[in-house]
This record gives sequence, structure tokens and C-alpha cells, in this order.
Amino acid sequence: MFPSLLVTSLAVVYARAQTSSSFPAGVIATGTQGVTNPATPTLGTSINQTSYSRLLSVNSIDDFCIFAPPYLANISDTEQIEVAWCTQARNDARVIPDGTITGLSFLKTDFYVQVYGYGDFTKLNIVDGDYGGELDPHGATGNGNPIGGNVTTNIVDGVDEPIAEWMLYIDYNQFCLRACTNANSTYSAAFMCWHELDEMGCEFVMPGNYDYNGTFESCDADVAYPPGWYPTATVDGTTSFSTFAQYATGYYTGSDGSTTSYTVGTTVTPSTAYFTPSSSNCVTTSSISNGIDLASLTSGASGSSATATAKTTGSGTTGTGTASSSASTGSSAAFRNARIGTNNSGQYFAIGLISLISGLVAIGLLH
Repeated sequence: MFPSLLVTSLAVVYARAQTSSSFPAGVIATGTQGVTNPATPTLGTSINQTSYSRLLSVNSIDDFCIFAPPYLANISDTEQIEVAWCTQARNDARVIPDGTITGLSFLKTDFYVQVYGYGDFTKLNIVDGDYGGELDPHGATGNGNPIGGNVTTNIVDGVDEPIAEWMLYIDYNQFCLRACTNANSTYSAAFMCWHELDEMGCEFVMPGNYDYNGTFESCDADVAYPPGWYPTATVDGTTSFSTFAQYATGYYTGSDGSTTSYTVGTTVTPSTAYFTPSSSNCVTTSSISNGIDLASLTSGASGSSATATAKTTGSGTTGTGTASSSASTGSSAAFRNARIGTNNSGQYFAIGLISLISGLVAIGLLH
């Protein structure tokens, strides 16, 4: 029905030995690993701070990876060649030095796993003050940003599952990462990890608790609507949605060499996502640590790994957000960092200009 939305990832992970029939279509990636990646996600690999591995694992508050530049650079200049940086020595990737991350929120939901983080990501080669970029398995050319970038998680069934749809926003002091682990007839993995709102930033695309800097928490959470979706009416148990398409203008060159202008999206930009999902069963920790000597994590270092630890200081069921306030609209909005406006070429030509999605199944299908 919406061909511009049903994009198939070209950057896919290793062929899964187990059957993927227990997962809805579009959740599990198929194919081969990126050429710089190990054959499978592996914990305890050797330290190599010059690695070009591009395999992320997103498993827990102290076992996850993000993409960042291979050398000092702005994200916008290195989107296609970012490399994996992990909290533990794994996947033949570079290791995030202890103390880099100053606050973290790790959320598990029925449809995705999500990680928000604050820190000093100049230690991961991001230029100080760079407001970053958005990375996903599609990219402007369909080959992925970065090319050969793969993501796995064991959060669903204890098995390292290759995930087809994911998105990461990162700048010099903040990131947010979502890997989509479920789907149904209303909410596909592609919708839940919708990747064409790269100028809107973390709080809009991945709403949640962003007041956690200085603390580390791992929580269960309710499911947000797909990025840019706003419910408009419910009739006979069926909910209709309007969708926000990011506004962009520019030019593209056709196969015949002619240049054509284009305009997509809407000039009225929502100020927030429709609601912030509630979280529960939160466990807080004072820090995360891999225990690796910082001297061994300088550029070019190599060696063996150490065991990561998370220092638990308490647990509880305190939530970090409540549902259901409607979003206002306006001509502009202020978002926290990771506010990504870095792509200004013809990549938005593929963005669907969508005014209404109707006849969708009731919100209750989320659960």
C-alpha cells in the first residue's frame, strides 16, 4: 500500500543457522556479514583500537555497541565508514574506554530494544561540538550507513539474532539507538525503526526518559508509536493515523543527466512525539565498567580483554515517563543534541509524502 515505506535493508547480517519462522516478516535479517566483520558476534575478542569491524551487539546495559568514526571526524563526513565501538571487548571491534559514558538508559519493549546515552564521545573520534548524524541499514544509496554495518541482539530469546531494522543517532555528547525486534500487521519493523526523520533528533524519534545523565538504568518500557505517527481517530476499534514527513527541498540528477527539483514533507513540524512511553521495573547501577586498563585503549593498542561489570546500587519499579499528552505543532522545535541535520543531497527524494494512514488495527495490537 505504501511502497516508499516498505524498504528492504541491503546491509544485512549473517545467514542465521536457526529458523527465523518464529519472528514476523521483516524482523530477522538474512544474508552475509559485512566484509570487515567477524562471522558471528563474539564476546572476549582481542582488543584492537584500529579495527574496522562494523558489527554491533545490543544485549544489556553493560554489553552493547555503537557506531562512531574510525578517526577524528564529523559524523556527516564518515557516515559510510563508521566502525563499531563496544562496552566490552567483543566482535573484533574497538572498545569504549571506561568513563566515556556518563549516563545510560537501556529499555526493553515488546517491539524494540532501545539505548540512550550521554558521554564524552570525542573519545570515540567525534569532533567536539559536532551535532552528529543518523545511521541506519539503508543510507542514501541503499547500501547502509555505515556500509557493511550489522546489528544483533540476544534480548528476545537469548540467541544472537541478526536484526534487519535499526537506527542510531549520535553526536559529540549524546546517542540513541533502537533495534526493532518485533512486528505485526500494523507496526512493521520498518515502521518502528523509521529512518527518514534524521533532522528531528533523539527525543522525537525515540521518546523516553532523557533526564538520566549521571545515572545508569535498565528498564522495561511501553511501546511508542512509530516515529512521526499521530493517532487522529478511532472508529469501531480501528485507529487512523496521520504521519509527519520531514520537509526537504533540493535537486537530483536523473539517468539522462537532467536535473530536477523536488520538495517533500510538510512545512509544519511537530514539536514532540505524540507521547512518552512509561517505563517500569527499573534497575539502577552506579556505573558500567569493562575493567580494561585505559592505556591499552589508546589508538592502535591491542591486547586481551577483561571482564565487564555493572555495579548495582538498587532496584525498583519506578517509571520514567507517563503516556498520553498530545503534541503541539509549530514552525520549529528545539531538541537535545543528536539533532541531526547532516544530509543535504538528494537522499530525501525517496521520502514518501504521506498525509494519512487509515484503516489500521487498534492500538491494542501493540501488545
